[in-house]
Amino acid sequence: MYDISMTIRKNMLVYKGKDEIRPRLSTVRDFSQGDAHESELQMNVHTGTHVDAPLHMLEDGENANLFFAENPFYRAQLIDLTELEEKITAEDLKEYNIEENSFLILKSKNSQPGFLEKTPEKFIYLAESGADYLIDKKIKGVGIDTNGIERAQSEHPTHKKLLREKIMILEGLRLNEVPAGEYILLLSLLKIAESDGLPGRAYLFEQGEIETMLKLFK
Repeated sequence: MYDISMTIRKNMLVYKGKDEIRPRLSTVRDFSQGDAHESELQMNVHTGTHVDAPLHMLEDGENANLFFAENPFYRAQLIDLTELEEKITAEDLKEYNIEENSFLILKSKNSQPGFLEKTPEKFIYLAESGADYLIDKKIKGVGIDTNGIERAQSEHPTHKKLLREKIMILEGLRLNEVPAGEYILLLSLLKIAESDGLPGRAYLFEQGEIETMLKLFK
């Protein structure tokens, strides 16, 4: 099992390194004030590992309630695109056998230790042509190893095209230790009503691993 989620912390990586969207964790009560310790978290719902709802980019788009009825398990394909230097295009994706209804996970140079820390505003992203190609492939969702699936594209076409087709966009994945292959994705999202995004945890299980784990409890 691979936990591919980001850890929420004050100094974590955020979209393009913008300090104003970093999470704020503060103590509101400690043992000097009573018999319990309590903390408060202030965080944009698009911080860390999260999914985008259509409302995030489409004025008439549905909010994140649409995800509440989703089965949290998905058949996933992880492809290694770490050789790419700027963006992921349709041409880059055509050499892979991308299956219909799969959840495609894009591993890029973003996953290499230190890459995003050095140049957070120059992350590898999914270009509009890549989004068009994945829409034609009728995938269930697409995940990427950075806090945003696109940059440097006027009007956000990658987001808008995927979200119009209700293709799930999963951002903020940690994939450095995960090899290319086929997996089962477990996506455990916070259940926040009427939101434009949902943070959560994401795990990848190798084929047969869940069945093996279940046998331990029989």
